[in-house]
Order: sequence, then structure tokens, then C-alpha cells
Amino acid sequence: MNMSTLLHIDSSVRAANNPNPDHDSISKNIALRFIDTWKQNRPEDEYIYRDVGVNPPAFITQDWVSAVFTPEEKRTLAQKERLALSDKLIAEVAAADVILISSPMYNYGMPAQLKAWFDQIVRINKTFDFDLSRGDLPLQPLLSGKTLIIVTSSGEFGFEKGGIREYSGHLAPHLRTLSKYLGVDTMYEIASEYQEFGDERHRMSVANAKDRAESIALELSISTLVPSSKNEITNV
Repeated sequence: MNMSTLLHIDSSVRAANNPNPDHDSISKNIALRFIDTWKQNRPEDEYIYRDVGVNPPAFITQDWVSAVFTPEEKRTLAQKERLALSDKLIAEVAAADVILISSPMYNYGMPAQLKAWFDQIVRINKTFDFDLSRGDLPLQPLLSGKTLIIVTSSGEFGFEKGGIREYSGHLAPHLRTLSKYLGVDTMYEIASEYQEFGDERHRMSVANAKDRAESIALELSISTLVPSSKNEITNV
């Protein structure tokens, strides 16, 4: 069996386990079902974990942007230090074959902490390049060959196409749009809904999401998973 690298990103501000179980993060617990199943089948794989909900990356700043657009050979020590976290986060993405992102829906979108993680990663000449000769589509991702599993949890329901809140949910669509800059070729989505209602629909939704997480993990972990090209990140 080929060894692979699994990158796991959680983004809820809540812990997976709390003194009051009603406060447990649903998205983190669904993701844990995936991870437990994966590790049972692939214990030798490399596992990289970041809880950006509890330990959020810094927001980008004007100085950060200036450092990004300064040629590598001309960057000051301070600029290099300013980009050190970004470099590390990008290296983790580049090394991953499989990426698992769990996220609650906050105000119909992703948590600010998860957006901060993406802002550190979606970076010119690292995860995408820019060429106006391509016409109206000048941006092109530089990474490829990765599988992404998205786990989402929401208080309401009906965010799918044709649902009663089809145009209100911006979490999954945003993640789909950004996934190409992670090098994603294949994507799976797992959703839990109805949390605010606290009824049988919610309980069934959580149970079904956990079952789906386990099923996808089993499918991927026992398949002939060929590691991605371990995209090299060059200094440009």
C-alpha cells in the first residue's frame, strides 16, 4: 500500500468534547469519524492536523501583501519572517494527498478563522500564477492531484440546489471555488443540517453525516490511493 499524507483542518470555535455535550462541535465530530476510520485502515500514513478555529492564523495585512509581491531575492528578513507561516501552511497543503476540512456555517458563510487560513495559502507564484496572455482567465492553479472532503454543519437547512435556502448558503460554494487553489481534482461533501431545530430531522442528519464520513473514509482508505505528485513549492 502506498503511503499518503492526510491534512485535516478543523475550523469550529467549539471543542469536539465539552462538559455540556450540547456544546460539542458537530462538524469536528463528523470529521473525527472520518479520521478514526482512515487511521484504522492506514495507520502508517502521515497525518497533519490544524485546528484553525482554536488557533487561528493571522489575518493578512498590507505589509504581508507587500512581502508577497516583493521578489524572493529582494525580501528583507522582516518580510521573510512575515511570510513564514504562509510558507509553512502552503507546504502542508502541497504535501497532502487528501485534505479534510470541517466547518460550521457562521452567518451563512465560513468562519473568519478558516478564511484567514485560505488567505495565507492562496498566494501568487505559490498556489497560483497570473498571466494576462490567458485573456479573461489569467489565474491558473499550480497544485493538482488532491482529494478534498468537506464537512459542514448548519443550523438551518435547504441550502442545496432547489432548496428553500438555495441562495443563502455561501459556505460550500465558497469552499468549492477555493478548492482549485488547493490542487483539488476530486471532492466529496458531507453536510449536517437542522441544528437550530433540535428535532428528529437534526438527529438523523448528524447520524447520516457520520455514516457518510465513515463510508467515504473507508472507500478512499482501502482504494489504491496513488499519492499526488507532492507538488514542489518553488521560491519565486
